[in-house]
Amino acid sequence: MLYLEGDRRQDLRLLRAMKNRFGSAEEIGVFAMGEKGLEEVSDPSMAALADSTSASTGTAVVVVMEGSRPLLLEIQSLTNKANPGYPPRRVANGFDLNRLHMLLAVLEKRGGQQAGGSNTTSNDKDVFVNVAGGIRITEPAADLGLALSVAGNLNDVPLPGGTVVIGELGLAGEVRRVSQLQRRLAEAARHGFARALIPAGSRTGRPSGLDVVEVRTLAEAISALVTKPIKSGAFIKETRIPVS
Repeated sequence: MLYLEGDRRQDLRLLRAMKNRFGSAEEIGVFAMGEKGLEEVSDPSMAALADSTSASTGTAVVVVMEGSRPLLLEIQSLTNKANPGYPPRRVANGFDLNRLHMLLAVLEKRGGQQAGGSNTTSNDKDVFVNVAGGIRITEPAADLGLALSVAGNLNDVPLPGGTVVIGELGLAGEVRRVSQLQRRLAEAARHGFARALIPAGSRTGRPSGLDVVEVRTLAEAISALVTKPIKSGAFIKETRIPVS
């Protein structure tokens, strides 16, 4: 069975196959609606990042695998103080809602975040997550990117530009290795990314021109990427957000 998926308000469509017989059905086709109907998208990553706002607070670029094809996607998050007397809202477009709940718990328990200089946790915040382009993420390699997106939002600090984030998060806050890392890094380098945050201990080649930073825990990742400018007189210095 073949079916198309994607947001009806977006151009991109993914063609997937489902079957009960032997053989791989993991490959996808990527198309966009043109003047003459659906047209093949030769570079899906470029299409997905065409309107990227990576310099904005609460955005992170991740690399997911769709079959054997690496795909760069932008995850956006927004946090806002919940209305008093109502439970905080959790809304996810293009991401599994139950996994979002889990990652928020890990971020709070293992990330030790502070917002506005006071001990403010995500429990009193509405959290909204969106995958740009209307594509749905189905693999855990985007966990770390989403967690850092929310951490940057809680601290009102954008992640450094030109950075891609790859890694699965465990309940202990550890950053787990993912499959086909070399292909993911090559795709990031091909699109001009200068820095990649990956799980520690990943034995794979490093594309030229790509600065690779290995992290073992969520706390290390936050310290590596989430920085906050502090004004001191006529000078501005950059300090790391403290984590427990």
